Amino acid sequence: MATLSVAPTLTSPRDDAMQLYRAFKGFGCDTSAVVKILAHRDATRRALIEQEYRAMYSEDLNTRLASELSGDVKRAVLLWMPDPAARDAIIVRKALAGDIIDLKAATEVICSRTPSQIQLFKQIYRARFHAYVEHDIEYQASGDHKKLLLAYVNTIRYEGPAADWAMAEQDARSLYRAGEKRLGTDENTFIRIFCERSRAHLAAVSSAYHRLYGRSLEKAVKSETSGNFEFALLTILRCAQNPGIYFAKVLHKAMKGLGTDESTLTRVIVTRAEIDLLYVKAEYHKKYGKSLNETVHSETSRHYRTFLLELLGHQ
Repeated sequence: MATLSVAPTLTSPRDDAMQLYRAFKGFGCDTSAVVKILAHRDATRRALIEQEYRAMYSEDLNTRLASELSGDVKRAVLLWMPDPAARDAIIVRKALAGDIIDLKAATEVICSRTPSQIQLFKQIYRARFHAYVEHDIEYQASGDHKKLLLAYVNTIRYEGPAADWAMAEQDARSLYRAGEKRLGTDENTFIRIFCERSRAHLAAVSSAYHRLYGRSLEKAVKSETSGNFEFALLTILRCAQNPGIYFAKVLHKAMKGLGTDESTLTRVIVTRAEIDLLYVKAEYHKKYGKSLNETVHSETSRHYRTFLLELLGHQ
């Protein structure tokens, strides 16, 4: 579900390209104009603007944006330009093969996406970077975390709302036997169930676990696993139950306390803007008693703040 604000005027992609060119001309870039145009254009429209810009000015719009903008707003706008699947491929590639390896960012993107989203970004990853995401995972991740990521990107799961309650109960019992009931943990059982089952089914497993054993499956994961493996399992489980709550918590964590984690803040707002940002905003407000817009406003500044708030839309 797209949640972008509608463009204030009915301009054509060619008009947008011309306006952007004007914003780049002269002394210094008119960053406000760039933000105002691009934050209100959906993926299809942004691709058309790029085509028009190249045709009219014989240069790549992203290259020009990279040279005209700076800091956090530059990173946010450049991440916004591709469509969601290409963006995921770019984030995961940078996290696994960039200057700074960020296994958490790669894990968050992989484990919070649906099977069809994963298949699409894997194809783009291969075409764009001439590399297989599996090879990069193999090279950078290790142990059970690596096993889980490899299984997760290669398993086709059902994406519908139905769940088999008898099978969910069986899975809950298997997870209990693999974890809390025994000394040590049978990680392979956790990997198999978390990677093979649909989101609706995992949510049912979580309910069955609580009903059978009086404690949450999330607590069991936390007590039985650790590190990146634990983070991956929790991401899968929380997104199965409610992706809106999951991303609201990620955003809260990125902005609470001293300093702001701009990298996470940008990644989450930009990647969810064309998917479910309205839900994330609603869950944030419900959980933390203030609007996401308010918090972003107080934690960011200048053009970066404006750009994120434009993506978030009105309260």
